[in-house]
Amino acid sequence: MQILYFAGAMKLIQLLIFAGLLLFIMPACNPENRNEALYTSKAFTIYKDQVVQGDNVATVLSPTSIRSNYKSKESETYSRRIQFKFSINKKDNEFPPGKNHWLVVGEDHRSPVIVFGEKPEDQPEEPEERLPVNYEYTFRLDMRPVLQQFEEKGFYEAYDGSRVAEADFKDVFIAGASEPLTWDFSNLDLNGLALKDPDGDGIYELTVKLNPYDPEDYKEKTWELSTDISEKPSYSSDQPLVDALFNLSLEEAIMNIEPDSTLRTGAKWGGVWTRDVSYSILLAFAYHEPEVAKISLMRKVTPENRIIQDTGSGGAYPVSSDRTTWALAAWEIYKTTGDTAWLKATYEILENTLNDDLENLQSPTGLYRGESSFLDWREQTYPKWMDNRDIYVSENLGTNVVHFQAHVILSKMAKALGKPSGLWETRASAIKAAINEQLWMEEKGYYAQFLYGRQSLSQSPRFEALGEALAIIFDVADEEKAQSIIGKSPVTPFGTTCIYPQIPGIPPYHNNGIWPFVQSYWNWSAAKAGNETVLEHGLAAIYRAAALFLTNYENFVADNGDFMGTEINSHRMLWSMAGNLAMVHRIFMGINFEEEGIRFAPVIPKSYGGSRKLSNFQYREAILEIKISGHGNVISAFTLDGETKDEPYFPADLRGAHTIEIQMANNNFAGDINAVQNKFTPANPVTTYADGVLSWDPIDNADAYTIFRNGEQIETLANTNFQIDNSEPGEYQVRAIGSDGLTSFLSTPVVAISNDNITYAHFEDFNQASNLPYTNFRGKGFVETSLEKNPNTQVQVAVKAAGKYWIDFRYANGTGPWNTDNNCGIRTLYVNGRKIGSIVMPQRGTDEWSDWGDTNGYPVELEAGVNQIELRYEAWNVNMDGAINKAMLDYARCIKL
Repeated sequence: MQILYFAGAMKLIQLLIFAGLLLFIMPACNPENRNEALYTSKAFTIYKDQVVQGDNVATVLSPTSIRSNYKSKESETYSRRIQFKFSINKKDNEFPPGKNHWLVVGEDHRSPVIVFGEKPEDQPEEPEERLPVNYEYTFRLDMRPVLQQFEEKGFYEAYDGSRVAEADFKDVFIAGASEPLTWDFSNLDLNGLALKDPDGDGIYELTVKLNPYDPEDYKEKTWELSTDISEKPSYSSDQPLVDALFNLSLEEAIMNIEPDSTLRTGAKWGGVWTRDVSYSILLAFAYHEPEVAKISLMRKVTPENRIIQDTGSGGAYPVSSDRTTWALAAWEIYKTTGDTAWLKATYEILENTLNDDLENLQSPTGLYRGESSFLDWREQTYPKWMDNRDIYVSENLGTNVVHFQAHVILSKMAKALGKPSGLWETRASAIKAAINEQLWMEEKGYYAQFLYGRQSLSQSPRFEALGEALAIIFDVADEEKAQSIIGKSPVTPFGTTCIYPQIPGIPPYHNNGIWPFVQSYWNWSAAKAGNETVLEHGLAAIYRAAALFLTNYENFVADNGDFMGTEINSHRMLWSMAGNLAMVHRIFMGINFEEEGIRFAPVIPKSYGGSRKLSNFQYREAILEIKISGHGNVISAFTLDGETKDEPYFPADLRGAHTIEIQMANNNFAGDINAVQNKFTPANPVTTYADGVLSWDPIDNADAYTIFRNGEQIETLANTNFQIDNSEPGEYQVRAIGSDGLTSFLSTPVVAISNDNITYAHFEDFNQASNLPYTNFRGKGFVETSLEKNPNTQVQVAVKAAGKYWIDFRYANGTGPWNTDNNCGIRTLYVNGRKIGSIVMPQRGTDEWSDWGDTNGYPVELEAGVNQIELRYEAWNVNMDGAINKAMLDYARCIKL
């Protein structure tokens, strides 16, 4: 018994020694450190020098080294059940949105032959067995019915009545939800998803490698600093994790400076993008790289001294209209540098841009039209029925806050230059008032995502993180609204999603995605609103991802926090690293640049308390060392070079080395947080209208449906059809209501009105018809409008009775793809000599001149008898190409309202 006891004791001693060695080797795992959690949740825990998410662990080895064993689960959860659809010319034109082909991938490595457009099979059961990695599979498609229509009619008519002319047919593609398939229709060609028919029998095929797997992605990795960052600011604190990620971000920032002294967008994204670089400069690079930031911004200016809108939906501007993000960056650079030459140059550029935007973008609501700022992938944040004309018509929260702030900035620039500022202040006030009047949702306590529709606009009640954050940062929201937004807006376990709730059937990217740069702006707004609880959650979201992934990725999946599984991603993203750096400068150190100095307002959650120091911080002609002790969001003492000051301010005219010391009041500023699980709304109904009845198929998980007429709710019902009263014509839409109360997008607007109340006027009856060989037009022909031919065109519309009419136009634009480029056609509408507003004719497909669609429209007053309708090319109608501003015009349509 004694021998056994002795042996057992020796065994225990050996175990204790081994445990001690482990504690020495892995200091982050010792009990003392484990109690010092910065943030704890069911999903993951952030410690001062470690991140733990299940079996995934990132450990800080030193301020210049982090080790991570992160392994994505993406390949282990790849289902054998896949959904997909086929696409002609990269358009979603095989089935209505929400209807797809389904199959279970078996062992024969090829699909049955599927007929294009043939009713898909019902969704099969989910098999338990997962698909092996790198599984080669061949999809087979029968295109003979389409080819037969080409031969017999000269076009193929899709489910929605749209036509693909035989001359316009280029390729057929496959889109889907299982990698390497993608729902990114616009880039199906770049992803190698075109099917081919080499033997000409009408059966197209494509072999892909499902569940792609690279072993290198699943190895333990270590980040070691390999770049000299000694000339950059140096940060140290009682949180080694924050210190190391600050250094990692500094290194990545240096790596993203191109040989031409511009800021690269990301490791996989070359070039300068207006919104990316502008949001990044505002966050961090106005003070980290002011000269490089200046060069980068000036790359985004036209020869006519206008800001360049990034290439985007339907030919970019004015469908995309967030180019004024440039102003945010330009003003921040002036505040950090005090460069008056820069101020003068940027003032002129911004003045020209805002004057053009007023003409092209302002709507009768007082808001500005155009795509959501940064959320520039149509189906990721808009209902599928919305085309580029509809996106132009929409009025988005974030984009409007940017337009507001651009006017505020121009007024401040004017004052600094001794110029009149009243005009810009007036316009800014009008935009701010419109945002609060049109988009605030009192019942939710935050702003609506956007207004959308065609003849009538309705709120989308989704939450849009960047827009809400910017509204707080730029004081569109007053203090009461700001606290409401931060406390009531939904945040999910891995962070604040770009939108909430998510759209069903759309893979992660903006939808069901978390973007660190958006999270950074959200954290900034939470700090400004004084909500410690939300700020701690947001900081954890940023530090978890950067530490486990050992880089600043652009995005990750909201459901599981994985960087794999989103539609597109890149490491070393400029605005993600800028956000990481900004957490130190803008939040913990509280640096706020003003025209004449720096105002300090640190915001430090209790868990991040202790001491911190920022050294070698170069500001104009000074070099600062900033020391902060304690936590909270109230300063109890502020000293400059040992002298106590009444306010926490460093004047811009001081030179040389200076020391700033700040003591925080250690106050509690906890606030409410609306922590929710990530959820999806029902799909929006797809309606049909015939014989006075609006009908739709039942929607999964929907308990009821709300009917809208002219943008207003009129009835809620449980069945799937609605009889329209002939005495109440108008524009009708349907919204599904889920069992959890979440609501879908509205359905496609349907105009229920007698044909007797619609008048058409064909352009070829009043202008010289084109002899170009395009088809699918109505009437006897069509008219070309370009900068060289018929830049101004006219038609006459005769109506029996005076009154209000809706007017729009049918057009074609084959100058580029529907999803990108910069050739959107723009004209200004005049009715009987009175200027009404801009008409946009977005691109519809490269060389697809027989693909016709409708422009945006306006309600106008017409006189009884003949009315003169004119589309003029005005100076403010310049698009981003500048040389090609072209479309084909078929007819004008006037609908009696």
